[in-house]
Amino acid sequence: MPIIKKKDTADNPSKYIKKSEKENPKIESLFEVAAVLSQQNDFNEILRVVSSRASKMFNVEIASIIMINPRTQKTIKTVIREGKKTDKNRHGFVQNNVIGWSMKNKQSFLTTNLKKDSRFKKNLFENTTIRSVMCVPIKNENINIGYLVLMDNAKKKEYNNETLSLVEKLTLISAPYLSNIQKIEEYFKTQLPEEALLTKYEPLGLLGKSGQFIDLLKSIEAAARCDVRVLLEGQSGTGKELIARAIHRISARNQFSFVAIDCGAIPENLIESELFGHVKGAYTGAAHDRKGFFEEANNGTLFMDEIANLPLNMQVKLLRVLQEGEIRILGSNRSVKVNVRIITASSASLRKMVEKKTFREDLYYRLHVYPIYVPTLNERRDDIPLLANYFLHKFAKQQGKKIECFHRSMLDFIKHRNWEGNIRELENFIERLVTLTTPEMSILTRKILPPEFQKEYKKLSQPEERNSKLSPLQESVDEFEENIIRQALKENDWNQSKAARALQISEGTIRLKIKKFGITKLD
Repeated sequence: MPIIKKKDTADNPSKYIKKSEKENPKIESLFEVAAVLSQQNDFNEILRVVSSRASKMFNVEIASIIMINPRTQKTIKTVIREGKKTDKNRHGFVQNNVIGWSMKNKQSFLTTNLKKDSRFKKNLFENTTIRSVMCVPIKNENINIGYLVLMDNAKKKEYNNETLSLVEKLTLISAPYLSNIQKIEEYFKTQLPEEALLTKYEPLGLLGKSGQFIDLLKSIEAAARCDVRVLLEGQSGTGKELIARAIHRISARNQFSFVAIDCGAIPENLIESELFGHVKGAYTGAAHDRKGFFEEANNGTLFMDEIANLPLNMQVKLLRVLQEGEIRILGSNRSVKVNVRIITASSASLRKMVEKKTFREDLYYRLHVYPIYVPTLNERRDDIPLLANYFLHKFAKQQGKKIECFHRSMLDFIKHRNWEGNIRELENFIERLVTLTTPEMSILTRKILPPEFQKEYKKLSQPEERNSKLSPLQESVDEFEENIIRQALKENDWNQSKAARALQISEGTIRLKIKKFGITKLD
């Protein structure tokens, strides 16, 4: 295999691709990977881009990048794993054995029936559900720095040597960007949380503290730095439009318009006119010329939510816009050049829609340049108390209520219930509770819960009540103490030293109490 130097790959990735292959959508996707990586300087995001694109390009359940410790050259570590949640021990066992074979034989590995693969001992993989595996060494200047491993459980995967060759091309393009020795060494050490990142995005409405949320912010930060198409994938209600706005606000296009549309909310017969505009008389009722969303967003960002709802005939026209960089106004022969960054979002899996022929594959690969997975609220439960308190104060202020905090048992209920509607459902739930409170109420208790939630509350709280060692007296003391500390902080502009002096306790004590009760500063 030829050695790819970073400059060559970034400047001309197509030099490593045969001319006959260039019409393949996956080959086009490789060009997009090269373009994205050439604009990145965040090593963590480079890892995520490579693993995410590998997962989607080859439609596998698990895509992992495993790096070799550059200091010792003896140990390996999975630095990122993309895809389905798995039994790490069992799948790690498969991964390590396959890497061992690849390392020993100094070549890539492919199997579509792992259990019956004669290259390993009989019954070695008896307890695993993995069937198909591809493992490709990641080499830079002929030095092996790690491995890209793709695994899948499906029985009928049409992987072959041509597929393996595409994976090898992906690693060739990616290797120069994955060769930062200092960054690789950091993965063999403990990493610190990104406090500055949390502070930066809080004013933009993105609140949280969990590991999943910090990973999301890193992806947003990296996406804002490179001017490429972004695809936000996640359930409805997870805040995808808020994320799109944050990417726009941090990007170089922030001086121009951000235009958001919902592709599922526009009638099919009007969507072309809405996107591209029309001239007077283009159709019945077109009384004057009108600019479309693309022209309104020129030089800025167009956010297309629920792109999966775009009709097939419009998918063709959108593909043309992305390829040519111009729009055809309805009712006119005139084309207009536009410079628009496209951010799309979908709560449905576009990959599965491509397989069902309900979404164009070529458009999918055009949009799937910079994919970001948006976690569900249930996947980031540590953030629920913070979000709940934010919404509580927001709606109390709007409604002129004196409500200040949740009773601890109520906060536990909110944290542990299932939020199928994600952040949007949580926000609506808190707004409803605040509406039900009386003007003089300061603590939101379970008594305010609507009848349909009372039964759910009892079901979730019973195990906790049986196992709790706290007496009712202790609960009351804790609640009183929390409220006193919160009030002292508010009266002293959240200055912990002043609040401690007002309460005649030490700064160390007040910090411990703040941590114990989870008290946070809220507007």
